[in-house]
Formats: sequence, structure tokens, C-alpha cells
Amino acid sequence: MDLGTVRSFRPARSRADLELAGGEVVVAGGTWLFSEPQVGTTGLVDLTTLGWEPFELLADGTLRIAATCTVEQLQAAPWGPLAGLARQAADGLLMSFKVQRVATVGGNLCLALPAGAMTSLTAGLGAEAVIWTPDGGERREPVSAFVRGVGTTSLAPGEVLRAIEVPPAALAERAALRRTSLTPLGRSAAMVVGSGRTVTVTASTTRPVVLDAHDLDAGLAAVDCWYDDAHGAADWRAAVTGLLAHEVVEELLA
Repeated sequence: MDLGTVRSFRPARSRADLELAGGEVVVAGGTWLFSEPQVGTTGLVDLTTLGWEPFELLADGTLRIAATCTVEQLQAAPWGPLAGLARQAADGLLMSFKVQRVATVGGNLCLALPAGAMTSLTAGLGAEAVIWTPDGGERREPVSAFVRGVGTTSLAPGEVLRAIEVPPAALAERAALRRTSLTPLGRSAAMVVGSGRTVTVTASTTRPVVLDAHDLDAGLAAVDCWYDDAHGAADWRAAVTGLLAHEVVEELLA
């Protein structure tokens, strides 16, 4: 897509470069940004020039994933036994290998699509979002709280998603994933990730919903944000999510 309203482009070299002028937006992979007209966007600020490492294993065993890490790079991270689950989740949004090579983890989360593959994976593993604030500080919150609704996150003006951190306990836990769609190769209409004592529902809901694996039916009955669009009606999504969630719990407890 030719963004006809964009008049400027500048690479970010330091945190100070992330102070945006009116009409400027940050860009990393740009796979969504360049897919449709961006009315009101007059300038782009490139995050990839900050030189963040795609991922790193911290001293305490935390897996830190940069917001600019591509979906392809993510699958090469040191997931250990969860490598297969990471690949499954990455394929949930039906991105081609070409898109996975460019699309970023941070962009996928900030776009906040219900079927966002990186939302499903990171929220399901209890990951934390690390957010740079305009005052030079940072704040943290669970990815499950960072994504607030369809196309809505907790980012305030001037804030930038810096990284996502997967805790060591999640990397060591047994995990399971189930997904379904209306067609064999369709976008996820429901995705359920189980890890430890939690079951996280995405794609079938407008935001991630974290449930207690040992009180699953009560948790499912309380869900109040079932999603309804061309990829599935809300009542159908609720029904299939229940089936998938029980399958995940059975696998975890087997």
C-alpha cells in the first residue's frame, strides 16, 4: 500500500528519538501498517534501527523477546520443550512465511487482533509486557492485561512496547495448545493455551481470558466477551472453546 499521506521517515537511534510529533507513528515490520490507508499518519519512526536483540535468555532464566523480534526469529528462540507450541501459535493467524519473516511480535500484540498469534502464545504462557514510558521509565503488566479489546491496548500516548518476558516457570511447565477455525486453513476462531494451573482463551474472545484449570466450567460460564465476526459466531465460539479447553486440561493432567 502506498501511504500517500506520509511525508517523513526517520530511524530511531536512541530512546529520545521516540518522542513523536503530531501525525507520527512507530513502525517495525509494517505488515499491517502498509496493508491499508493510514489516514492522519504523516510520518514514520523506525524502531528496528534501535538494534534490539531479537531475544535473549536472562540470568534468571527469563526469555526476553524484543518487540522488534520477527515471528520467524521468535521460533528460533530457546523455547526448549515448548518449541513446537511456539510454532503452532505462530501459525494460528495464518501468516505466510513471507509475512512471518517481517511481522514483529510487538506489532502483533499492539494491533490487538483477537486472533493475534503472539497474543495467544505470550498471554498463554503468563508473559509480561515491558513498556517504555515518555518520562524515561518503564512499566510492566501481564500480556493478558495489556490487550484490552479488539484493536485496543493499555498503551498511553508516548508509550512504546519494548519487550515481552516469558517467566522461567512457564518455560519449565508442561503446556498444551488447541485451536480451530471455520475452514481447514482459516484464521483462528478459538485458541486455548494451557500452562501449569491456567488456561488462556484467545481468538474466540475480544481479549485474553485467563481461567483456573481446576475450576474450568465456572470460569467458562463467566466469560462475558465472546467475539462475533466473519470467522465465527459468538455462540459457536463459546461452544468450541469449551471443548478445546477441556482437551487442554486433559492433556495437562494426563
